Amino acid sequence: MRGFVILLVCLAAGSAFAGTIGVSNADPFAREGRIVGGEDTTIRAHPYQVSLQKKNSNHFCGGSIIDAYTIVTAAHCLVGVKAEKIFVRLGSTLYNEGGRLVAVRALAYSENYNSKTMENDVGILKLAEKVEETDDIRYIALAEKTPETGTPAVVTGWGSKCYFWCMSLPKTLQEVLVNIVDWKVCGSDTYKYGEIIYDTMVCAYEKKKDACQGDSGGPLVAENLLVGIVSWGYACASNLLPGVYTDVPSVRSWINSKSETL
Repeated sequence: MRGFVILLVCLAAGSAFAGTIGVSNADPFAREGRIVGGEDTTIRAHPYQVSLQKKNSNHFCGGSIIDAYTIVTAAHCLVGVKAEKIFVRLGSTLYNEGGRLVAVRALAYSENYNSKTMENDVGILKLAEKVEETDDIRYIALAEKTPETGTPAVVTGWGSKCYFWCMSLPKTLQEVLVNIVDWKVCGSDTYKYGEIIYDTMVCAYEKKKDACQGDSGGPLVAENLLVGIVSWGYACASNLLPGVYTDVPSVRSWINSKSETL
């Protein structure tokens, strides 16, 4: 693994790091799942966004609701976690109150997920009860094709707002505007990743803006479609180190198939 600092949109410290692939801010050379450089937003502006929580409203990852029973998130958020220990908060701008808190009856993540390379970093949750759409809860469609490099996109979450020394998560949903970078460009000499970017990934970049710890599993949205899942990066918002996301078009068939059978 190369020695670049993690570039996820900084979510908060402490127990909220459950979505950061088991590393902490003390290790500047590890991959993490990750909003840095963002601003407050509302759930009504991004009604597909959900918070994955453990007991006591302890946010640990984000997700996107794609139908009345299904949440899409990152595989690394689900490894070693039991479905009955997870709750999903939907329809709230604040991760720790409001909206609906729904139990999870089942979960799964891709059989091809590789924790070393972060390929196929995708998972789903099945809710224990049906969730209808409202002004604050809306399903989002899965992109069938990766947008071209330079396409504007938005990433949202309750993750850390900085990489170092952020000791708490923002309670209010954050958004940051970035630009799509396809996997070939992301792995080219233009950026610093090189050969560690694979075709199941898509990147997004804007100077001093990024996702971070706690944003893992959350949505990257372009043209009103879910195009990416917050996955990893080296240090949040670092120069020429884009945020790396699971490319939804690449894993769309797995999501649809598993959603039908789980």
